[in-house]
Amino acid sequence: MNDFLYDKDADGIVTVTMDMQGQSANTMNDRFEPGMRAICDRLEAEQGLTGVVFASAKSTFFAGGDLNDLLATETVDEATFAFIEANKAVYRRLERLAVPVVAAINGAALGGGYELCLACNRRIVVDDPRAVVGLPEVTLGLLPGAGGVVRMTTLLGLEKALPLLLEGKQIRPAEALDMGLVDAVVPDRNDLIPAAKAWIAANPDQSVQPWDRKGFRYPGGDALHPRIRQTAMMAPAMLYQKTRGLMPAPEKILDVAVTSMRMNFDAALRMETRRFIGLMASKEAKAAISTFFFGMQAIKSGQVRPAGDRWRAGSAAVLGAGMMGSGIAYAHAKTGLPTQLKDTSLAAAERGKGYSVKLCDKAIKRGRMDPDARDALLAQITPTDRNAEPGSVDIVIEAVFEDIALKETVIAETWPMLTDTGIYGSNTSTLPISILAEACPDPTRFIGLHFFSPVDRMKVVEIILGQKTSQETLRKAYDYVQQIGYMPIVVNDSRGFFTSRVFGTFMDEGCQLLVDGMAPAAIERASWLAGMPVGPLQVFDEVSLILGQKVRKTHEALDERLGVASHFGTHNTATVAVTEPMIAMGRGGRQYGGGFYDYAPDGTRALWPGLAQFARGNAEVPLQDAIDRLLYRQAIETLRCLDEGVLNTEVEADLGGIFAIGFPAHTGGAIRFIRGEGIDRFAARARDLAEKYGDRFAVPDAVYDRLRGAGAKAA
Repeated sequence: MNDFLYDKDADGIVTVTMDMQGQSANTMNDRFEPGMRAICDRLEAEQGLTGVVFASAKSTFFAGGDLNDLLATETVDEATFAFIEANKAVYRRLERLAVPVVAAINGAALGGGYELCLACNRRIVVDDPRAVVGLPEVTLGLLPGAGGVVRMTTLLGLEKALPLLLEGKQIRPAEALDMGLVDAVVPDRNDLIPAAKAWIAANPDQSVQPWDRKGFRYPGGDALHPRIRQTAMMAPAMLYQKTRGLMPAPEKILDVAVTSMRMNFDAALRMETRRFIGLMASKEAKAAISTFFFGMQAIKSGQVRPAGDRWRAGSAAVLGAGMMGSGIAYAHAKTGLPTQLKDTSLAAAERGKGYSVKLCDKAIKRGRMDPDARDALLAQITPTDRNAEPGSVDIVIEAVFEDIALKETVIAETWPMLTDTGIYGSNTSTLPISILAEACPDPTRFIGLHFFSPVDRMKVVEIILGQKTSQETLRKAYDYVQQIGYMPIVVNDSRGFFTSRVFGTFMDEGCQLLVDGMAPAAIERASWLAGMPVGPLQVFDEVSLILGQKVRKTHEALDERLGVASHFGTHNTATVAVTEPMIAMGRGGRQYGGGFYDYAPDGTRALWPGLAQFARGNAEVPLQDAIDRLLYRQAIETLRCLDEGVLNTEVEADLGGIFAIGFPAHTGGAIRFIRGEGIDRFAARARDLAEKYGDRFAVPDAVYDRLRGAGAKAA
């Protein structure tokens, strides 16, 4: 088997076609460097060589490093350094050939694949939206380690290169051409190699890279240029504001990019290697690779989806034109799913459609949509105050107020709209799906579909199985969520499900810190340092204290109806102790004029001085304890959900926590956070927190044992 096909034509041009055997994509596996070294040996010895074209036999060009190998890396040493340097050496040999080298990019060229392209004298890409180029390593907790940081900086200059390196964007052909990432775009894959050979024939002397030419100057200015010096001085502070010092990869990328401009090119490549291997075994890289690559891959490919034919909804109805229902209708229309938006009056339904009008107008203003696209989107939404014809709708989404009696009435009245094979979803955040299912004729076709606010930005849906929900309904719900471009997270029925239950612990721990005597500003600061997007006190205001009160009362009424002891929210005692008096004082949250914060007419906010009255202690809570309390509380509740069977898989726990709740992304999610800390170390810290602050941090040893067993089984 040959991973590299070598073909020399009558004009002396060699086409090297990469075709890594036994895998669907070309990667930097353990055969890559020996194979490339042999190719370089042959090219350097080739008589009559006039040029080289690198092509791919796969549907993509080159996928970069083998992430399985990177994930398996536990320690780095001199051998690791030598291995990376050897992989980079073949790229350096390639760009020092005495003939032009062209990359014929037929599909995605990312990471090490695009670094290969950077080592070529010219880059030609096919005009296909899937043929993206870029260096996304930062999104995996790494930096481009095969010369990408150094070459990108020399190719574009520091100011243009930094955003691409620090954000890891994947760029489509037309934009890549505009940005200088590629040199030409051809309409068809069959045009790639002819175009490459034509350029070689017309440019036989273009074999020296810009950075190897005498007198090379960086685009936009060298290291001593005033603008570059200013960028280098300001960038670290701006980066810290964004990463909070929690992500080492962006900091190292910035270091390499800036420092490389002050050194010899080959020395800069070696420095890049040192920084790269410093990240390879980091817990941040392992978290990112596990969650954002393999985890996302598992969700997208349907590894947690029930087997069966792919289902696609052809029509939909959304019941309730409030903020949630209007957002769901917009999500439908954006992907071309015709939707009836129903409310108690036509005027209310029209107002609900107006939400989509506003989003479209905003997109037009930003140049992301044209009027024709807006009109096409809006045409998919039909406001109404009547039920659809019986048997005419593939999927119904009930999105009325979180009131069990109201939902039961609406479900019974609107069920007939479904086709015989359609499914019915309730957008509830906490109400048991199994109980709501009692209001419909066929509970097997009833399922929870919990969207998050604002729907147009929160691209995740919590799918909740009731006790009688069929696997066929789950499969259809999963397909529907992916159909509208959202991430499905599947959970089993329970009070609060997964996301609301864990999110409640975050807000409650903020209240508990307040009760313990920590200054409100310090609580919010601890949350920021932990990596949470918003502090617990601010997020409480945004959600509204009154909504939390309504949810508690709804569950108390439900418990009374079922004749069971009320237990919903019993672990969130600090929330009740703080928010009930605040509501009585008229402080129900932002939409009610004020809550934990006071809001000024100019849009600014300040913490309400009256919060001091809720402190029951004056203990000096160490900042690190506060950070850990906010993170450990959520992680422990997630672990409980996993152990109790509310969650089915660790990957759904991690991705759901990040995208729905805002659990810090650098951890890779709550369960990944536990594994990254080390289960024993996490358990020890949790015991310490339990001794200091309460049993809510106590976890039975058996739970940790089961987590260890799951990890060993997965490995």
